[in-house]
Amino acid sequence: MFGAGGRAYDRALTVFSPEGRLFQVEYALEAVRRGTLAVAVKTKEDVCLAAQIKIASVLMDANSIDKLFQVDEHIGVAISGLHADARALINYARVQAQSFRLTYDEPVRLNMLAKALADLKQQYCQFGGVRPWGCALFFIGIDASGTQIFTTSPSGIYRSFKAYAIGTGEAPAREHLINNYKENMTFDELINLTLNTLKESIDEEATKDNIRMAYIKGEDKKFHMCNEQEVEEFLTKLI
Repeated sequence: MFGAGGRAYDRALTVFSPEGRLFQVEYALEAVRRGTLAVAVKTKEDVCLAAQIKIASVLMDANSIDKLFQVDEHIGVAISGLHADARALINYARVQAQSFRLTYDEPVRLNMLAKALADLKQQYCQFGGVRPWGCALFFIGIDASGTQIFTTSPSGIYRSFKAYAIGTGEAPAREHLINNYKENMTFDELINLTLNTLKESIDEEATKDNIRMAYIKGEDKKFHMCNEQEVEEFLTKLI
């Protein structure tokens, strides 16, 4: 991947190359970039998350492929990269969210949860005998700070965004968001932008079978996972 000169430095996680790179971390980031596309967009009131799933075989049950997950009643997440790694991290995030509720009797703030996950990921970039987590987590939520979108990368970085995309096709998706994002969108415009960004950036037709979608409305602050019928209705209304 990085040529013959880099191969001497990619056998141990803790060895920097002469250019100051950790190749094992970069390999994990490449696993994220090769994942299916996920797009999240927020306004001041609502936030939406949509993702593509890949059906590898006609024999596979599409309903068994999980791309979006609920973490708490006000937080959801999409994954990109290695699903097994992501599933373990999501279980960790759920425990952290419930622990916060039991301790403080209030829902966890998404920035605190994202930081906890990023701290855990960063620990796996420091020591020999382990490997970086090969996944990115793409959170949406509504908390005391308002609507939120956060990402955590395998390197331990976490960032907040107004709109963002990760996975295969992320470059054209981000460009589409830059050109079309507005903070004062209605809920319908929010859904349209999210799905249009996904539709324009994947290499197949967007249908209820290969698109997963969820949203949180400001009026109730509850994570809602859309079923196939809802996804189909939103897709037919696209402008």
